[in-house]
Amino acid sequence: MDSRFNDILDLPENNIFRVVFYPDRIYHAQHLEATRSPRYRYNVMEVRTQADITVMKGEVYRDELLLGNFLRIEYRAHRLTELAREQGRLPAGEILAFVRLLPDGAAAAEATLRLHHSRPVDAYVVELWSTLEGPDASPHDFTVLDLMGWQREITRIPEFAAALADIRAIRRVEIACRENDRDLPFGYRIGNPQWDNNYMRSHQVANTTEPSSPANTVATFNYLINFQRGWYLRSADVTPVRYRNPLMEDGDPDRHDDNVIEMRWLLQRELGSNLVFFHEVLIPPGKVEGTHRHIGSEELYYIVEGEGIAYMGENDDPSLASYPVVERSIFGIGAKRCRELPVSPGHVIYTKSGGIHGIRNPGTKPLRFVAFLYHSA
Repeated sequence: MDSRFNDILDLPENNIFRVVFYPDRIYHAQHLEATRSPRYRYNVMEVRTQADITVMKGEVYRDELLLGNFLRIEYRAHRLTELAREQGRLPAGEILAFVRLLPDGAAAAEATLRLHHSRPVDAYVVELWSTLEGPDASPHDFTVLDLMGWQREITRIPEFAAALADIRAIRRVEIACRENDRDLPFGYRIGNPQWDNNYMRSHQVANTTEPSSPANTVATFNYLINFQRGWYLRSADVTPVRYRNPLMEDGDPDRHDDNVIEMRWLLQRELGSNLVFFHEVLIPPGKVEGTHRHIGSEELYYIVEGEGIAYMGENDDPSLASYPVVERSIFGIGAKRCRELPVSPGHVIYTKSGGIHGIRNPGTKPLRFVAFLYHSA
């Protein structure tokens, strides 16, 4: 923790721009596992959150002497609980997690870990320490020693020893969580453990110029925690992925073999929290992106170039009552009445879960917009 953040917490600028939030987990290192004893102190260097997962990394001290490096994983299991409940179960005191460390300039390391439920933070927790040995070979405090050992709350995993030796080099961590191998407290083996693998997540990569090619969809099946602090990007340097008749079904009157648009996927797995992607979309003259809606997520379009026509559900925005109503084929749900809206640079289309949206370019110049989507339910 940098104590200087306490000095700006109540400043008017912070109330506007939110340089720091309270309470932020990075300012609560006293809640980590070994702090049940006042002899231990954590230096939390970085904190990242992706959906239900929070990962911290830094150093741990005992009696003000450096013990070693640590990586802490917290998992709140909201998604896994829903999956297990469909099978007539609920996660109990332990779950498992597949973890892969991807340090800069070194080989990846992976292992399956056991996470234990922690009441103080109401999450499943494990702390990976680079060593469990004291700096002077003296024993650990008895209140902390009970947490230490193989696959305990504080553990040392041999596969991660090399990576944890240089905690700053651990830039990325991949994680997928699953139910325990045995039901607790009854002890029977679970034959079909459920996985929270980021909703079977995939991401887009321009592996081929063929429109709508499956080769451009890369499965990942995990959450990526990225400790990089910043990116400097230029959209023109990102190869676009091409799509033919995106979000259109057979019978859609706008569906044609030459209806191809481009998307430059600027940020995907790099994003934290519940964000899914940020991309730039090019609609060439005469082309159409199918009208559709997302369930459980929200999306925002911001028009940056050209002019076109956007569509929103007839009653989704009450302020649009004066705009004409047309019938549109909605991907996956059939025909619906929509408002037809002119768009040009500076216009925003923002839809909540279930909100209908789509866009077309009836003009002679390219139409370009940027968009981001995030889970909201």
